[in-house]
Amino acid sequence: MSDAPQTLADVPVGGNVTVTALRGDSTFTQRVREMGVLPGTKITVIRMAPLGDPIEIEVRHYKLSLRKVEAESIEVVPTS
Repeated sequence: MSDAPQTLADVPVGGNVTVTALRGDSTFTQRVREMGVLPGTKITVIRMAPLGDPIEIEVRHYKLSLRKVEAESIEVVPTS
């Protein structure tokens, strides 16, 4: 099994996860924090475009679309 953390980009449609960490530059992390994506936040992947970019998620009862490269900067764990 790989030791690499799972990112939001790895989650299949319908998957429920919890954010564990945000990676990337301060501009990106500040922007997604302002949109409600914080460590401990639960996220559901709603749908993906055919090539996987963008990804639509539900976070804090609203829908948000992220580019795949942005989703790769959000570390998550499955929600039980």
